[in-house]
Amino acid sequence: MVAGADKLPVGAHYGLRDWLSQRVTAIVITLYSALILGIVLWHGGLDYATFRTLFAGNAFRVATFLFMASLGWHAWVGMRNILMDYAKPYGVRLMLEIVVVCLLVAYGGWTIGVLWGQS
Repeated sequence: MVAGADKLPVGAHYGLRDWLSQRVTAIVITLYSALILGIVLWHGGLDYATFRTLFAGNAFRVATFLFMASLGWHAWVGMRNILMDYAKPYGVRLMLEIVVVCLLVAYGGWTIGVLWGQS
């Protein structure tokens, strides 16, 4: 038996959970992008009237919110893993992670405001 083989890995090695979340969010992002591309191709472009019609119903707003939530989670997992690998001083890494989280939360709030705010 190898010494230390029974210890749990530490650091950015979250394994299956990170791998799976990246794949699932990438699928959601891809499906939404394909939806937008299909709409643009079907209508021969995207003018203001088509845009307003799309967002008049809640279904497209929810789909857009799911896209943005998936994009935010995808970005968080990727940035967290990059920071864990390359930002070695703990204080610097923590500060950068806080900045990333604050930006992602602000983008989420902005998304909600745009989708369901007063028009």
